[in-house]
Amino acid sequence: MPKANQDNASGPAKDWRPAFLEKLSQSSNVALSARAAGVDVSTVYRVRRTEAAFAREWFDALCDGYDAMEMDLLHRLRAGELEGGDAKTRKKRRFDNANALRLLAAHRQSVGKARALRDQKDEEATLASINAKLDRMRERMRAANELLGNDGEQSGNISPSDHG
Repeated sequence: MPKANQDNASGPAKDWRPAFLEKLSQSSNVALSARAAGVDVSTVYRVRRTEAAFAREWFDALCDGYDAMEMDLLHRLRAGELEGGDAKTRKKRRFDNANALRLLAAHRQSVGKARALRDQKDEEATLASINAKLDRMRERMRAANELLGNDGEQSGNISPSDHG
């Protein structure tokens, strides 16, 4: 009997996704994340291609991973890494970040696009929430005007064209 997180004859178990995404947000490494989740790498790529929601979660996890990597890199740039011997005898600091810088540069544009899309969605959600609240206020004012026998002209009603 296969383990819960491993692929089986009927396909991978559904519960591998959270473990995969968590490890991906920590490591930015797809193969390592798939192993940690107990699922085959080809499965995670196939699911990403076929499920838009999972593809978005994947990309968000990568963005989180690259944010963490950037913070680690900044720390190493400032403090360096001690090398040689045990903790008591290490004295020389090494500042070898060329590979990390190349990796960050390679993904900077895609992470920037994802952040811009996320910010735009937040803005759209905020505007939709404001518009919904205005609609509810208009409806309450219409109901109050009906109860009072007013036609709504004197009540300071906000017209629908006021919020685009």
